[in-house]
Amino acid sequence: MSTHADLGMELGARVAAALRTGLDVRVDPVDTLIRPSTRDGVDYQCNIAMSLAKKLGRPPREVATALVEALDAADMVAETEIAGPGFVNFVLRDDWLAERVAELLGDPRAGVPVTDAPRRFALDYSSPNVAKTMHVGNMRSTVIGDALHRLLAFAGHEVLPHNHLGDWGTPFGMLIEHMLDSGLDGSITDLNAFYQQARAKFDADEAFATRSRDRVVKLQAGDEQTRQLWQRLVDESARHFQAVYDLLGIRLTQANIYGESFYNPYLGEVVDELTELGLTEVSDGAVCVFPPGFTGREGQRLPLIVRKSDGGYGYAATDLATARYWTRERDVTDLLYVVGSPQAQHFQMVFAVCTQAGYLTDKHRAEHIAFGSVLGADGKMMRTRAGESVALIGLLEEAVARAAKVIEERSELAEADRAAVARAVGIGAVKYADLAGDRLKDYVFTWEKMLAKDGNTSVYLQYAIARIRSVLRKAGETVQPGTAVRLGEPAERALAVKLLQLPAAIDAAVAEYAPHKLCGYLFETASAFTGFYENCPILASSTPDDVRGSRLALAALTADVLVLGLSLLGIDAPERL
Repeated sequence: MSTHADLGMELGARVAAALRTGLDVRVDPVDTLIRPSTRDGVDYQCNIAMSLAKKLGRPPREVATALVEALDAADMVAETEIAGPGFVNFVLRDDWLAERVAELLGDPRAGVPVTDAPRRFALDYSSPNVAKTMHVGNMRSTVIGDALHRLLAFAGHEVLPHNHLGDWGTPFGMLIEHMLDSGLDGSITDLNAFYQQARAKFDADEAFATRSRDRVVKLQAGDEQTRQLWQRLVDESARHFQAVYDLLGIRLTQANIYGESFYNPYLGEVVDELTELGLTEVSDGAVCVFPPGFTGREGQRLPLIVRKSDGGYGYAATDLATARYWTRERDVTDLLYVVGSPQAQHFQMVFAVCTQAGYLTDKHRAEHIAFGSVLGADGKMMRTRAGESVALIGLLEEAVARAAKVIEERSELAEADRAAVARAVGIGAVKYADLAGDRLKDYVFTWEKMLAKDGNTSVYLQYAIARIRSVLRKAGETVQPGTAVRLGEPAERALAVKLLQLPAAIDAAVAEYAPHKLCGYLFETASAFTGFYENCPILASSTPDDVRGSRLALAALTADVLVLGLSLLGIDAPERL
């Protein structure tokens, strides 16, 4: 288990101790407002003097001066400077940085500690609808959810993923009847076409519609033949979904499927419990809960419908049953729902009712991990020329094909390796483009940008890794733990500081459920390596042996950090590119 502390946190601990000693103020190290500096020649900046000045009734610079005078960090800090109204700037010691970097060599976690407060997460992501092909609209939930799954598990939390398939409700009556009419005894090759045919027949043929409604009643009543047909639809769809997951490198499996049907036996119990607690009202024949604080444009109370007027149940009842199940029966501490931003109010209302019902207590946290949309070049929702949703499997296959063209000029790649490399580059490009921006914002899907070899793309990172591995192969030696690191050049030092900031980047990505925080760090690290590579010769005959060994160690550690970071995003790094 790694116990390596982040640079900012370690410096924060020293500052917190100085505040206790010099000002008799107790501050948690995490609240000392230590941030990496953007100024040349400065590593970190502390802004806490401004926030404490008013509380202490003293000028900010006076507070900053007292902090600096009480600071016990001569082993770590080379210089301190009080700037502006009371900022404290820190320059870390080169020898201290070098020792810290050397400690990371051979550490599979690259200095990232495991949390000392593990939690148990139920993570709801992907959740496509049965009998419909996965489309680009399913991509963000799937990719973001998988990255959070990896990040949370790496941080030391227990993660229970669940794929909340849309596998229940009235459409299944028409789908089953269409299956019977079609006499299908093989696989359904085109789920979308199958669904559209069933819908068209339902809308045009009243007799078919009547049979479909009757079939829904049989399904809900547990009729054995109907359940078998329904299960076949679910299994067919699950095979299609798994093909997409396998191509994307997503961790979800058949064992993670918890469809709407799973919670069906609990729905009546949920309504009964809410009624016994006095939370329900009957409105236009429907059983509703009106959580406080939710109103419409005219000020009217907004209902969460838990049982419809016809006796059926909708999404609200299923979501309440889901929270009840995972907190009560699976004892999770955190409920995370990776679902698009348009569902924000729905989840706010569900969480409010869960709190009223006691499904969520002060021991639990529930959060909607919202995200924006994928847009086409025209700035509108990404669709085919015919106006239909873009099939995800086709999009991914195109990504691999385009990646193959990007790498085809690389003659050193063996023919047998090209397919695997094209897959890693193409799939990685799609996933990284989805993860690199703030998830709450929409983003424009452009092949040219996501497959670019420069800029904040996975291709740029993969090329940086391949370049490092090429250097290590040419060196003909393996970097061993304990190799001495020397930081004689500014570019060496800048790279060392960046490598030591990985724990902070992962902590931010986990704490804020924000994979883009890790993406930004990886791009900065690769950029720092580019500056190092261009300014610090590694294998040149003029490079002294001890400097060569140090620079090889910095290069090897950079590759380890980049590979680890990409793996936490679900992206592979080919050995050669």
